[in-house]
Amino acid sequence: MPSFTAITQVALSVLLLAGAASPMAAQRPIKVFISVDMEGIGGVVTSEQLSPSGFEYAKFREYMTAEALAAIAGAREAGATEFVVADAHGNMQNLLIDRFPAGVTIVRGSPRPLMMMEGIDSTFSAAMFIGYHSGTSNTQGVRAHTISSATFSAVTLNGQPMSESSINAIIAGSFGVPVVMVSGDEQAVGEVQAFTGNVEGAVVKRSISFHAAAVMTPEGSQALIRAKAKAAVLRLREFKPTPATGPFRLDLSYKSYTPAEVMSYLPGVDRVDAHTIRFRTASIRDVSRFLEFAITYRADLTP
Repeated sequence: MPSFTAITQVALSVLLLAGAASPMAAQRPIKVFISVDMEGIGGVVTSEQLSPSGFEYAKFREYMTAEALAAIAGAREAGATEFVVADAHGNMQNLLIDRFPAGVTIVRGSPRPLMMMEGIDSTFSAAMFIGYHSGTSNTQGVRAHTISSATFSAVTLNGQPMSESSINAIIAGSFGVPVVMVSGDEQAVGEVQAFTGNVEGAVVKRSISFHAAAVMTPEGSQALIRAKAKAAVLRLREFKPTPATGPFRLDLSYKSYTPAEVMSYLPGVDRVDAHTIRFRTASIRDVSRFLEFAITYRADLTP
């Protein structure tokens, strides 16, 4: 008969093997990428909240930061362990980085090849869009535009009107990362859900016009975002990455004639009409780089 010691050793070995094979033991860390824009932050309705020259900008930097922190808190409650946050509005230097907990990486400044999605890679489990707005073809959303409200009247990819959220969802998909949650007005949330599937949506305001909305209080917006971020991570296995298979045909329609003419001088760029250029590529990441060039390059760039 085996000794008691031998039986105990066998039992411990079986338990250790079972633990190593369990789903919890084998599960990789849950990394979450959070892209934070500003037009969709609760309470934002005009440039007075969006630009450093606006009288409410300093206050709304705080609200933008607080909504990003709410998403982190909710995701952490559901088991997320690592975070990269991309400051994705204007000069991309809006978030108050001293408010974030240790261990969070913040991407800020521009230009950057992946624009609003700089910092994402295939190690992430999920992407979240905080403070997003609807696309330029939307007639109802607050501050609806794509990439630049002052520059483009239309942005399409393979003939389909694009919002920033749809472009960014494809970029995330190219790394195998699903979008799981979005916050903004009901138009922005609806666009993401229509494009990517039934992601968690935090509607923090209801659009009235381009520059008007019925808004929640900051406390209410942050509580809703925290709850939706937590729900998204708990549902993580339900989400699939957005397909990112090329080729891609990007059409940019400028509000002015001259940019379209000058951009058409680039090799590989065709002028479709007086205001529109076309760029073709096999990679959504090349689309992102081209868009960054289109909105950033100036002849007087220094240093």
